[in-house]
Formats: sequence, C-alpha cells, structure tokens
Amino acid sequence: MIEHLPNTTVSKVARRLVAMRLEGGVSALGRVLTLIIATSEPIDESVVEAANHASSEHPMRVIVLVANPASAEPRLDAEIRVGADAGASDVVVLRAYGEVCTGIESLVTGLLLPDAPVVVWWPGNAPERPGAHPLGRIAQRRITDSAASPAEAFAARASDYTPGDTDLAWTRLTRWREYLAAILDQPPFDPVTSVEVVGGADSPSTKLLATWLELMLQVPVDCRLEDRSTVSGGVRSVALRRASGDAVLERVSTDRAVLSQPGQPRHEISLPRRTLRECLAEELRILDEDSMYGGVVKQLETNNRTEPQS
Repeated sequence: MIEHLPNTTVSKVARRLVAMRLEGGVSALGRVLTLIIATSEPIDESVVEAANHASSEHPMRVIVLVANPASAEPRLDAEIRVGADAGASDVVVLRAYGEVCTGIESLVTGLLLPDAPVVVWWPGNAPERPGAHPLGRIAQRRITDSAASPAEAFAARASDYTPGDTDLAWTRLTRWREYLAAILDQPPFDPVTSVEVVGGADSPSTKLLATWLELMLQVPVDCRLEDRSTVSGGVRSVALRRASGDAVLERVSTDRAVLSQPGQPRHEISLPRRTLRECLAEELRILDEDSMYGGVVKQLETNNRTEPQS
C-alpha cells in the first residue's frame, strides 16, 4: 500500500503512518532499528529495494529523506509505503524543499522508532565528516559509499573518522579478506615477507585492502592502482610473497577468481562481486563501532600523511 501526502507536516505523516498500520491489521511494530537514507538526488529505487531486502533480516523503519534546499518554495511532500510495498519495513519518503530543509534533523526525529538504534546511509555523495553532520550526530552508525563519491571525498572522510563510520568500499572486501585469511591458515606456514595488491585506479577498496594487509601482517605492501583499461574496477589480485613461493589470488571474471600456490594445482574460487543488498544487510548487523575498519582507516590516514609529496 502506498499513500501520497503532498504539502504536509511531519506530525501528520506520523499520525497517518500509525493509522495505515492499524487499517492493515498490524498494530505491533516489532522493528529493531531506524534506517535513514539521505540524498539530494531523485530516489534510486534500487536503494529502497536494498533496504526492503535487508528488512527481512533486520525489520526496521526506513526514512528516505530527499533534500532540495535550493528550491524557492518551502514544502514537504511525503509518501508512505507499508505492506507488500515495504518488505518487512515501514518506508516513509520525505521530499523537503527550500527553507523546510533548515534543521534537517527535525524532519526525521518525529518518525524515529523509540529506544531503537539509528543508522544513516548516504548512498550517493556524502558529507566530508558524517559524524559531524546533523543526521550523523543522531545516529549510532553512518554508512557511506566512496565508490559513488570523488576520490578526494573519501580521503577527507578518512582523515575525520568518527567511531561508528563505515563505508561500503570496506564491506565489498569481506570475501577477499576471508579467502586471504584462509590461505594463511593452510600449509606451508612460511611467514609472508611482502604483499602486492593490484586494483583499479578509482578503487578505494584496493587501498583499504592493502592497508588491512599491512596492518595485519606488519610487512611492506605494494599497492598498484592501474587504469581502467587495464583493470576493470575494484581489486584485481593479491600476491602474498613467501620464501616457499607466492600465493596469488586473482579475479578472472565478475564472479570467479583463481588461487595459485607453489606445488599445488590452480583452484577456481567463486568470488562474485557483492551486491548492494548484501553489503547493506551486512552493515546493519553491526550497530556499534567496527573497530577493524576504524583501525584500517587510521592507518590509511597515517600512510597518506607520510607519503612523499610529488
């Protein structure tokens, strides 16, 4: 069920949301968190679909806030989705125009679930300091996606990391990290002496993976960022250098990788690129600080400060 409320107020939206749930025969919320999706662009339905999919694992209220402060006419339009149109969620779409965008956090506070964690997700361009943003200040977790932002924007966010921040460029690395850890758990158990990571020049995931390996292994890591004509985005390969020979994990297609180790046959591994749905669902399982991501970001910022300037 979808209902449109043009030129409305937050209090009217809240009352109508309760009424629609009662009309549908659902009075108990049973929600575990509030997810705020913040954007200044027209709504990308794939983003809302990812949230609806994640709600099957994390029942929640989803507030999509589209802010257009440049508009001359101050107005708030709303759309409420419940039932089959919202998965296991309540979805409230708020389109704010003009001066209504002033004090933007006030547009959502009246719709937050009581005594439930708040997560803010910027699927497109995000603020340089998510933790200092008015929406970021009311959230326990703040999700950005550096793949949708200029490279310098991610660098700025890394330098102003706040506990609770995370980025989907990190979430996309989960399978890579699992496979690399599994390689080191198998013989031969020679120590790794150095690492080479290769990925696309526009891939923040490549830098994050290289920094994670440096932090975990405490060895030199050569991070090679190559042009898209050579590497089609994301991480391409990781080589773990050891005295007994190199272990190389290399992506050969969008869903497969090959593991090569000395004295062993080549192994094909299923390594599909992670979907937006998968990444969001994983991030919503963590409602406090991701200390590993925090450590990697801090190490990355230290590396950036100590790199020689060209």
